[in-house]
Amino acid sequence: MPLQTADILIVGGGVVGSSTAYFLTAQPGFRGRVVVVEKDPTYGEAATARSAGGIRQQFSTPENIRMSQFGASFVKNVAEHLSLPGEKAQLPFVEQGYLFLATPSGLPVLEQNHATQTALGADIVMLDSAALRRQFPWLHTDDLAGGAFGRHNEGWTDPYSLLQAFRRKAIAQGAIYLQDEAVALQREGDRIASVTLAKAGSIAIGAMVNSAGINAARIAGWAGFDLPVRPRKRFVYVFDCRDSAEIQNAPLLIDPNGVYFRPEGTSFIGGVSPPEDQDPDCTDLEVEYGLFEETVWPTLAQRVPAFEAIKLVRAWAGHYDYNTLDQNLIIGRGPGLANFYMANGLSGHGLQQSPAIGRALSEMILEGGFKSIDLTRFGYERVAKNQPLAELNVV
Repeated sequence: MPLQTADILIVGGGVVGSSTAYFLTAQPGFRGRVVVVEKDPTYGEAATARSAGGIRQQFSTPENIRMSQFGASFVKNVAEHLSLPGEKAQLPFVEQGYLFLATPSGLPVLEQNHATQTALGADIVMLDSAALRRQFPWLHTDDLAGGAFGRHNEGWTDPYSLLQAFRRKAIAQGAIYLQDEAVALQREGDRIASVTLAKAGSIAIGAMVNSAGINAARIAGWAGFDLPVRPRKRFVYVFDCRDSAEIQNAPLLIDPNGVYFRPEGTSFIGGVSPPEDQDPDCTDLEVEYGLFEETVWPTLAQRVPAFEAIKLVRAWAGHYDYNTLDQNLIIGRGPGLANFYMANGLSGHGLQQSPAIGRALSEMILEGGFKSIDLTRFGYERVAKNQPLAELNVV
């Protein structure tokens, strides 16, 4: 029999949508039908699968710090949450930290961020130039004033495995996944009455969640409002270095100019966000190798002398659902809508914050508001008022 109704329909089954499905179906006493619409169950081109998998507390916004603290705890204790009967959930967590570097001009911002992070219990230590040389002897520090190093709950995990663990557990708890695509919404007053799918047709809903990533703005438009979320392409470059034994335990390092790298097995990965004026909306997956040659490699070679001799092995592209207003999450109800919920514009933070976002959405939908972490400041109201809530530590 064709599926005709859903108590909660989630558009987008990536890590945010699947986390939401998990937390909804995990709520004691909730017996509603949760349906997740995902057009590509292989996730071959999805942002989740193409992520670098980072988890950090080094943000400037308190809500981002608290969400990622929960994300780190969730990943480290994933067996307690996502195990199935006879199958213990396991995720790698390479807890080698993040290291944000600063020149003298950038040090005050780093120190201000550090104060915010440590006030919330994050284990981040400030290191001056001499301390950086002692702890990371492979690092060129002559131009640096200091760095902020996360000693615990920072590192990286396997994005695809986290997504699949959420998905499997949600299905085990009763969520229904449809390989389909939303093509229209039917609005009646302040409610979305139904969602039309390309294959399944019209489904009457009690509520819906927009977790459609780079397609989120289109869905918001169907509901009658503008969402400043655009697809922005990012590249991950994989390279080898012959003389790298002492660098294998490196943290994920962010240079003052935004270039980053981290170990990946016996290799390394790295990249950089392009300048704002060279960062158009883009949905293809073609790799730009010029960015590596002109920006990434020269920075790596200057910062880590051993990286003067590296070999580019391969590269891939993925997308940020980029919030052009302030690079922060937009979460909550759509304007003037009682049953349209969203979690969009994560701008590269989605994987690490997905456990907290799924929990927050389930609280809002089932309990009427945020209970665990107050994310009110991340609501759509700031978009409507054009009042950015800037995140200073965007990688």
